[in-house]
Formats: sequence, structure tokens, C-alpha cells
Amino acid sequence: MVESDSLENCYIRKGIEGSNPSASANTKFMFYLSKKNKKEPKDLKEVLTAFEKLSDDFSKVSQELVELKELNKKNLQKVGVVRFNPFKEGGGDQSFSIAVLDEANNGFVITSLYINATNRVYAKPIEKGTSSYSLSQEEKEAINKAMNI
Repeated sequence: MVESDSLENCYIRKGIEGSNPSASANTKFMFYLSKKNKKEPKDLKEVLTAFEKLSDDFSKVSQELVELKELNKKNLQKVGVVRFNPFKEGGGDQSFSIAVLDEANNGFVITSLYINATNRVYAKPIEKGTSSYSLSQEEKEAINKAMNI
């Protein structure tokens, strides 16, 4: 638990003050956390050592970010939805097609057809924006929406 007295002393010592009390309290707390259990460098050698450690840490974080970006490409991230009525004579738009794709436009499309109190559901794989199965106009439209075409 953080003692308010230690926060105040830490702030006053460093000369950090703000006119907004809530912003000042937030700044004090963040400053306190960044200084926790750390000593200030005494000479240039310690400063350079600290910079080298920061540089190493930055390199590690940068590499992890590159790896995460690469992994993220395979996450399902694009969605397109189309509601429609398979019978133009009556009823509402109770049927739908949903396309869910990753960055390379791989994924699937699911179509639900509502016909006279029955429901049929179809799923088709999508690779690079197309399928080896024939696609309805609504499925193509859902895929295009997901790909922002």
C-alpha cells in the first residue's frame, strides 16, 4: 500500500506540482511507481549502464512486437454480414451470411437460410477470398464486405 505522506515527500523533493488536484495526484502516483526501488545514478558510467539496459530492453520489446504482429495476421479479424430474404414474395430478412476472415482473407462463411419455420445452416471454407465450394451472391457480398471491397 502506498502511503500518501511518502508520495507527497517524493513530489515535493522533485518539485513536481500541478494546478489540477486530480491530475497532480495521478502524476504523483505514476512518478512514485517509476521511482520505486530505484536509485539515482551517481556518475556518467551508471547513466550509460542504465541506457544500455534500456536499449537492451527496448530491443527485446521490439522483437516481441514483431512476433506478435506476425501472429496477429492469423487471427480472425475481418467480419462481413449480409441479411436477406431468400423468397422475394414475402417474409423478412431473417436469413443471413457471415464471413469471418484473417489478414490474408482466409477463414469461413456461414449462411443461415430461414424457410417456412425451418432453418438450414451452411459453412464453407474461404482461402484468399474465394472458396472451392460454389458461393451464393449473398455469401460473396459478405466476403466482399469483410475484405472492404
